[in-house]
Amino acid sequence: MPSPAKANRGPSAGPENRRALIDAAREVFASEGISAPLSSVARKAGVGQGSLYRHFPDRIALAAAVFEENIGELEVALNDQARTLDDLLELVVEQALVSTALIDTITAHPHDERVAHLGERLRALVERVVEREKSAGRLGAHVDVDDVVLAISMMAGVLARSEPGDRADVGRRAWALFHAAFSAGS
Repeated sequence: MPSPAKANRGPSAGPENRRALIDAAREVFASEGISAPLSSVARKAGVGQGSLYRHFPDRIALAAAVFEENIGELEVALNDQARTLDDLLELVVEQALVSTALIDTITAHPHDERVAHLGERLRALVERVVEREKSAGRLGAHVDVDDVVLAISMMAGVLARSEPGDRADVGRRAWALFHAAFSAGS
């Protein structure tokens, strides 16, 4: 017996469909890689391909939406004045561990307007954290914002190219190296 067709809720389903597509993209790309068919993302989200393409006309748009949320999560977490550079990098590692397939897509298109603003938001966030860390004496005067942004980019790239089972350890080791280089005692 065929299942009854889902009722089309029209435009009112848009925000819910977009949310489902972003969540599905995280899962599908994490398990199948960035070359996974977009139809798999739509199927996992429980929407048609037309809905997927209305929200995200290509992979870059979908990857940028995932990273937009990642940056938003970082901004919220780091609004707490007690949060440190260690917290920022720990959160970045956590996000990179589940977004490795999307990292190459984003980094391959840094000048795409859908991607460029993400770098600007990350830089602004890092700037606030670096100022806070220097004021607290936890970060060396020799470290500037671009150093930390570079470290985050390097760490994300290394994680994206590491074997899935090794990523958590690689992230911890990379941060240990950066931590030593960035400390106020260096």
